[in-house]
Amino acid sequence: MALYKISNVYPNYDKNFFEGKDIKGMDVYAGANTSEKVGTIEDILVDEQGYFRYFVLDTGFWIFGKKVLLPIGRSRVEMEQNRIYATGLTSKEQAERLPEYDHDMTVDYEYEERVRGVYRTPTVGESAPVEASADTTVATTSATSTYDRDSYTYDREPELYNTNNRDHDKLHLYEERLITDKNRRETGEVVVGKKVEKETARAEVPVEKEKVVIEVSTPTNERKVAPHKPDFGDAEVARMKVHEETADIHKEAYERGEVEVHKEVERDTVSAKKELRREELDVERKGNPRIDRS
Repeated sequence: MALYKISNVYPNYDKNFFEGKDIKGMDVYAGANTSEKVGTIEDILVDEQGYFRYFVLDTGFWIFGKKVLLPIGRSRVEMEQNRIYATGLTSKEQAERLPEYDHDMTVDYEYEERVRGVYRTPTVGESAPVEASADTTVATTSATSTYDRDSYTYDREPELYNTNNRDHDKLHLYEERLITDKNRRETGEVVVGKKVEKETARAEVPVEKEKVVIEVSTPTNERKVAPHKPDFGDAEVARMKVHEETADIHKEAYERGEVEVHKEVERDTVSAKKELRREELDVERKGNPRIDRS
């Protein structure tokens, strides 16, 4: 059962628990309602679950600056008067029996047993509180059950560690809850554009060209013509048009495809598992008092 200073567990403890007041430095008075000042609050110790367990009391001149632990259930907090009454600390002799506390020490089971032994209510037949031995099994104030370092829990002794509305009206009860929420954040950006890529294309077109072929032949059997047929003038001309094909190669643009850009939402479920803490009131009733819970 490790103990921690309150500022290490609740950095804003003064705002959350004491309505803007810092309980450190608050005066402490002996007994339930006396004017005998026994010191000031130097710190508060909480357990692993965040529950208040001890006030660290600096006794100042009362016992030469000795620091001791005061179980939270043995105190009464009066925030309006800015003071705390150590209801379980009634005499200087009792305070002198308490083991001294140091901020650098480790509060272990044996040390807490020494503290509890001074504050416990005496059982029948005992005249003074019992200071427990570190190596033996200790009987609780009920005298019906036993415990050791492995089985002890703070709820075994509510008179030492429980808070109540009468004495601790400013020590609020809290519980933790799982809060689910979603945050939308940008994870990236997609830019769709076009770019021009160039390539060299080759095309071949077959073309035809006409050419004039002049063939002159010599007859094998020469024949004699009449004297009037030969015309040796310059006017006789043979005409023939010559054609050729030329290649027409050019570029034309065609639509080759269409791109549509849109977003789709994919849904997923994120699960988390956490341990929640809850503070509950533990009311000890002696006799048959009437209690109205509201």
